[in-house]
Amino acid sequence: QVQLVESGGGLVQAGGSVRLSCAASGRTLSTYTMGWFRQAPGKERVFVSAITWNGGRTAYADSVKGRFTISRDNAKNTLYLQMNSLKAEDTAVYYCAADSRRRFGAQLSDYDYWGQGTQVTVSS
Repeated sequence: QVQLVESGGGLVQAGGSVRLSCAASGRTLSTYTMGWFRQAPGKERVFVSAITWNGGRTAYADSVKGRFTISRDNAKNTLYLQMNSLKAEDTAVYYCAADSRRRFGAQLSDYDYWGQGTQVTVSS
C-alpha cells in the first residue's frame, strides 16, 4: 500500500510562489508516474501536471504552463510542484497522485493512489 502526504500549502499573495511536496511511504515510487491535480471550491478535481518515473517527460495543463514546474527526487521518494506567478484562480486543494501502470495520463482514473490534499489560497 502507498501513502501520499502533501505539504507546503498555505496563503500566498498573487504573484508569489509556493512549493508543494508530496512524500510517499509504504513503497518506493521510483517506477511510478506521478501527478498533481487540484480542486477549487464547487468544482471538479482537474489535472495540473504529471511526470514520468525518471523525470524524462512532463506534462502541464494549459492554465499553469510556464508558471508551474513538476519534479521528483526518487532517492527521497518525494514529488514536488513549484508554483510561481500565482493567480487567484490557482486557489484550490492540491492533490498528488501515483500511477503504478505508468499511463502518464491526465484523468483521475489513471491514478491508483491519492494524498489527502493541501490547501493553497492565493489572495489578490
